[in-house]
Amino acid sequence: MSKTKSHWESVYQTKSPLTVSWYQKEPSVSLQLIHNTQTKYDASIIDVGGGASVLIDYLSREGHTNLAVLDIAPAALAYTRNRLGDKANNIEWFESDVTSFISPHQFSIWHDRAVFHFLTDKVDRQNYIEVMKHSVLPNGHIIIAAFSIDGPTKCSGLDIIQYDADKLKKELGNEFKLVEEINEVHITPTAQEQPFTYFRFIKKS
Repeated sequence: MSKTKSHWESVYQTKSPLTVSWYQKEPSVSLQLIHNTQTKYDASIIDVGGGASVLIDYLSREGHTNLAVLDIAPAALAYTRNRLGDKANNIEWFESDVTSFISPHQFSIWHDRAVFHFLTDKVDRQNYIEVMKHSVLPNGHIIIAAFSIDGPTKCSGLDIIQYDADKLKKELGNEFKLVEEINEVHITPTAQEQPFTYFRFIKKS
């Protein structure tokens, strides 16, 4: 088991997902950006690092029928599958490190809230971007949320990289066009403020 995998598996084995700092009761900005893509309800959406997130619950209730969740921690995936009950049978579940993920098909929307900013190693970032390129359809949408430049420098005891638009565009390269940016102050379960920025890109055809 890799160090990264063991870290996140330990987090979800020892803490309730309702108490971790990144918990959101309602993923309102993510939903807004997904709605803004104007894709159809049968469009394929993958939530990267979404193991215990409730985003998939909201999308399922809205009528989205082609959903997937990827997470490195099996305990996080198991938590959400149990929460969803029978609805989980209609969702694809991928237990994988995103930097080595091999997708069985391409997606219309790639959603990542707070995974990319953990990739402090340049090679890991390059691998993530290559996986994303292969996993997203031409003219597909990429939504990435990360700590803002004035946000925290650590999360869950790990270093992160803060991003603004210019910094993220430089990382992703010319194959992706930035079309939307939204700032959010996330309030943690312990009432701490965390500035996030959400970016929506389109993969050029």
